[in-house]
Amino acid sequence: MKLAKDQEHHRQRVLPVDSETLGMLREYIDRGGPVLRNGKRLIFGINRHRAWQIVKTCAARAELPKLVNPETGRTHNVSPHCLRSAFAIHAVKVNDTGDGLRMLQEHLGHQSFNTIAKYRKVAGEEHREWYQRLWNQETDGDVISQA
Repeated sequence: MKLAKDQEHHRQRVLPVDSETLGMLREYIDRGGPVLRNGKRLIFGINRHRAWQIVKTCAARAELPKLVNPETGRTHNVSPHCLRSAFAIHAVKVNDTGDGLRMLQEHLGHQSFNTIAKYRKVAGEEHREWYQRLWNQETDGDVISQA
């Protein structure tokens, strides 16, 4: 089981990078930024815990508010996972077509399409508008059929 889990976290994928970020990465690499670990050249030699600390520190410097879970009311710090989820939700809002969801699935590295579907969260206002459109369509026609 552990081997399967390790392999899951080592899947590789190609992601787009804008030219400004690519330039900064090249400069970092030219200055000797990559780290050798277990015979592998890593761009950043940090673990998950350190990444979480960096995100928390940057969020505090940017004075981002703590996040509130709408279901439980509990507050949480901004985390790498929260940023990833926020990105996914934004991507779905911009393009929730089948192609858009498939591209998001590829971008996030999910094997199951069902995992991507959870990001399609419906806001209360969106739900209300959908419901109103249903009734408007039904009343706009001359005949309302009943079964």
